[in-house]
Amino acid sequence: MEIDSILRTVQRLFLDTAPIIYYVENHPRYVETMERVFEALDVGRLQAITSPVTLAECLVAPIRDGDIALQQDYIHTAARSPNATLVPSDEEIAVLASELRARYGLSLPDAFQLSTAIRARCDAFLTNDLAFQRVTETRVLLLDELVSS
Repeated sequence: MEIDSILRTVQRLFLDTAPIIYYVENHPRYVETMERVFEALDVGRLQAITSPVTLAECLVAPIRDGDIALQQDYIHTAARSPNATLVPSDEEIAVLASELRARYGLSLPDAFQLSTAIRARCDAFLTNDLAFQRVTETRVLLLDELVSS
C-alpha cells in the first residue's frame, strides 16, 4: 500500500506508540513514511489522535536515560503539536477497553489505545503491532505494510 493514497482516505488518524517513536527518533526504515504522515498533519489535511498511553510509553526510555530534550520532543509530538489531540481516558473509554480486551485478548494498554481511537471516531489506527490485525471495529494500518521497500 502507498501511504499517500491511504492518507487521502483518512481525516482522523490514531497514532499508536511505535509510529511516534519511529518519527521522533528517525528510525531509518520508517522515517520516510512517518514524515509523510506528519507533513499531512502540518498542512491540516489530517488530524492525529493519541492517548495518555501513547505519551507514557514514549517517555519511558528518555526518562530512564535522563534525556530531557527527547522527553520534550515526545511531549510536543504526542500532545502539543498543531493538528494533534491527546484524548484523555474516561469511564466510556475504560468500559470499551475492557470489552475489547475480553473480545480480542489485547493487553490493557493496547485495549486503551484502541478504545480511545474508536471513541475519538478515528478513520484509521496506525500501528506496527500485529495484535491489532484481528480488530474489526476500526481500520488498522500496519506501518510495515505501508513502508516502501
